[in-house]
Amino acid sequence: MKKDFDKWNINKKQIHSNNENKFYGQREIWWCSLGTNIGFEQDGTGVCGERPVLILKGFSKHVCIVVPLTSSNKKNPYHFYLGKVSGRDAWLITSQIRLIDTKRLINKIGSIENIIFEEIRKTIKDLI
Repeated sequence: MKKDFDKWNINKKQIHSNNENKFYGQREIWWCSLGTNIGFEQDGTGVCGERPVLILKGFSKHVCIVVPLTSSNKKNPYHFYLGKVSGRDAWLITSQIRLIDTKRLINKIGSIENIIFEEIRKTIKDLI
């Protein structure tokens, strides 16, 4: 699959220059500009390389750890079924955890219940 890194680089420069750091919280699901990434790293889609993510932990107003979501049901231990997000079944791709700058966050979709979040945290801790 051919990836357009040059186009993403232009978008990335705009996100860096024009976007403000967002106020976010743990357990929230956001649309995020993940962009075009190397190899099998999870890409976003559309013009801004968007993909929903779950906020796992915040470190400051500038950076947080997220895990991307997918609508693809893959039978492997690194996909965690989250439930319906915006009317679609969603799975967390726990093997794709990453640190992002909060300028990448676009808009909040919602949040998940604390009991589900604790299951996710346990799953991720067991992964590491």
